[in-house]
Amino acid sequence: MRILVTGATGYIGGRLVPRLLEQGHDVRCLVRTPAKLRDVPWAKKIEIVQGDVTDADSLRTATDGVDVLYYLVHSLGTKGFDDLDRRAAETVAAAAAAQGVKRIVYLGGLYPKGVPAEKLSPHLRSRSEVGQILLDSPVPTVVLQAAVIIGSGSASFEMLRYLTERLPAMVTPRWVRNRIQPIAVRDVMRYLVACADLPSDVNRAFDIGGPDVLTYAAMMQRYARVAGLPRRVIVPVGVLSPTLSAQWVNVVTPVPRAIAIPLVQSLIHEVVCGEHDIAQYVPDPPDGPTPYEKAVELALRRTRDDAVETTWAWASTPGAPSDPLPSDPEWSGGSAYTDVRERVAKASPETLWRVVVGIGGENGWYSFPLAWSIRGWMDRIVGGAGLRRGRRDRDEIYVGEALDWWRVEEIEPGHLLRLRAEMRVPGRAWLELTVVEDPEGARYRQRAVFLPRGLAGHAYWIGIVPFHGIVFGGMVRNITRAAERLEAGEPLVAPTGMPLQTPIR
Repeated sequence: MRILVTGATGYIGGRLVPRLLEQGHDVRCLVRTPAKLRDVPWAKKIEIVQGDVTDADSLRTATDGVDVLYYLVHSLGTKGFDDLDRRAAETVAAAAAAQGVKRIVYLGGLYPKGVPAEKLSPHLRSRSEVGQILLDSPVPTVVLQAAVIIGSGSASFEMLRYLTERLPAMVTPRWVRNRIQPIAVRDVMRYLVACADLPSDVNRAFDIGGPDVLTYAAMMQRYARVAGLPRRVIVPVGVLSPTLSAQWVNVVTPVPRAIAIPLVQSLIHEVVCGEHDIAQYVPDPPDGPTPYEKAVELALRRTRDDAVETTWAWASTPGAPSDPLPSDPEWSGGSAYTDVRERVAKASPETLWRVVVGIGGENGWYSFPLAWSIRGWMDRIVGGAGLRRGRRDRDEIYVGEALDWWRVEEIEPGHLLRLRAEMRVPGRAWLELTVVEDPEGARYRQRAVFLPRGLAGHAYWIGIVPFHGIVFGGMVRNITRAAERLEAGEPLVAPTGMPLQTPIR
């Protein structure tokens, strides 16, 4: 079966594609930036079409000869996301009908039935509208409606995880008493894969959820129990609005404010499945759907084992300069500030590269940790990515994925790692780390580039220049010294005290 997946660079789509391949399907992916799929393990097994769900011409090419279309995109966190998602759904539905696509599968949001659309949160209202647009199209459509998805790397799970782990006592909004029916990401995958084979006369929405109905407060308490944490003190009050709550989530968790606000706004509703009709077409496994605590246990295990397949951070932070991701930064024209530093390491280029490509996350940035932490907190306060996105995996890094407040823009294995800043700054910034062979071992070259925007941009660069010697100079010294220690057989230790598992590519 020929299948088109939109949203393959996202959290759900990136997990779905390899599972469809395992079932023997021919998979095509429509992506705005093909480079984001260049390094994923299954890249050579799929067909990639460059385009966008709002572009009818690229959709015409992408849907040619397709049997099933998975619609897994949304504009959450983008200004005017509801209008953009409406237009995208209408364009996709028209293209699918014109090209004879036999089925559309859409993963939407679970929402309380009987509540008028104007009373729903903007996020849930948009999800509901998109689902209805697809259902009203001539193409048979299945809309799967899920509440909170529990899986390593999902935005909802990361929000829950960080709130619970970082706050042993918390004052919360009253919505923490609302009931929710979470679902494990493995069950979402099972339903999505099976929907490709549903009968042609099935054109409807299905509620999907796990076996447990819990309040958000109970979800945090059960998470704490699975994670081996003491019971949390949770005090609900009525004075915290969803917007204020989202600001707090932005500070405490890795989820940026632009995404936290619509997620938190959606929690003001009770979201419990009203039916389980999907079981008529996709029977439950022998042991039933995955219980909440089992889903949390599996998610934590994958996180601790560095086996996270995809994360919410794969998608660019809304409004960040890395969206769209170019193949090469346009540094010509205008004024560009640079900070260039070099140092020779008495180590092989391969050893130095292992240190370079292992940078970030728990491995740290080989520089003044307090300065990086303060800058990260400042970025979080103004709604930026901060440092808490970390690395998806301690041993692998792909083009297009997040690395703390950076986005991986280019990798030339053994030679070049280029990062683009997603912090809130008055301009655009890159950091290039380069390794070349040298008669004495390996030469490490580090280049920071900043393109200022307006007078504020120039003032920003001038203001931080005095700190470059501490931050960038420290990076050069410590990265080369780490390579020399590694070459000598000495173990490397991260700032957290854990041994570094530097990757070999």
